[in-house]
Amino acid sequence: MKAITLSDPSDKTSLALTEVETPTPAAGEVLVKVQAAGINRGDLLQAAGHYPPPPGASDIMGLECAGVIEDPNGHDFAQGDPVACLLAGGGYAEYVAVPVGQVMPLPKGYSPEEAASIVEVACTVYSNLVMLAGMRAGQKVLIHGGAGGIGTFAIQMAKAMGCEVMVTAGSEDKLQVCRRLGADVLINYREEDFAEVVKNQADVILDIMGAKYLDRNITAMAPDGHMVIIGMQGGVKGELNIGKLLSKRGTISATALRARDLEDKARICAAVVENVWPMLERGEISHQIHEVLPIADAARAHQMLADGLVTGTLVLRVDA
Repeated sequence: MKAITLSDPSDKTSLALTEVETPTPAAGEVLVKVQAAGINRGDLLQAAGHYPPPPGASDIMGLECAGVIEDPNGHDFAQGDPVACLLAGGGYAEYVAVPVGQVMPLPKGYSPEEAASIVEVACTVYSNLVMLAGMRAGQKVLIHGGAGGIGTFAIQMAKAMGCEVMVTAGSEDKLQVCRRLGADVLINYREEDFAEVVKNQADVILDIMGAKYLDRNITAMAPDGHMVIIGMQGGVKGELNIGKLLSKRGTISATALRARDLEDKARICAAVVENVWPMLERGEISHQIHEVLPIADAARAHQMLADGLVTGTLVLRVDA
């Protein structure tokens, strides 16, 4: 099969479409013929050598895809069934072996490209905001990187669940995208200190920055607030004022979806199909595809994301 690989491991931009072995599904897996694959920042990190796949996972990039069942491998599917998949890797290819618990139906009315753009963000946002932080109606939610793939989905979900949404982004154009999706408080982090704007107000914080925002997130946190760190774009080491956190009775969690075990991922996928897919089908949440590119243009897609030129998500179209 064809797949995107690094033609020069020392050059993270050297993504090329090459011939590799087609995977054989192991026990508990099905083989999926990929029609579209979503692009995530984790793929950029993997290409740069900073985010290796878990043991036993494909070393091909791609954390989400949509396509059709090629080989049910004894499971309750038929060849040709349309599916969306959460992956530990392998999406940038014509075929991928997927644990059966991470195979989901497409939301009704969604194309493969649309479905491939929302699997990773839906599972990330729902598992962290709702399953972990207990987000509920009436709360104030602070979302960093509001115009990105995670942010645009999180804004819509929080609004659909009756929350007040506060966001940070780096330009007025991106903030207007956040406003269109329902954000109530818009903060240009280049011009304002978000911690002062929302001081002591945020019941739930979804953070992609890590160390750089650690202290200011605690300032923004409301009493009994819960901050969930899902990224480290602002560094990995920060100083924590424990007294300040104690005074808020605050909680800090740090999670990564890719490294969870199969049972945990299956639990998240089932919860997303039950609770998030209906929001998509009712139009309460919409996909935010910036552009769909052919799989051969994976390098250009990575560069677009790295350069901050993307609002929402990028998708690769795979023609097997």
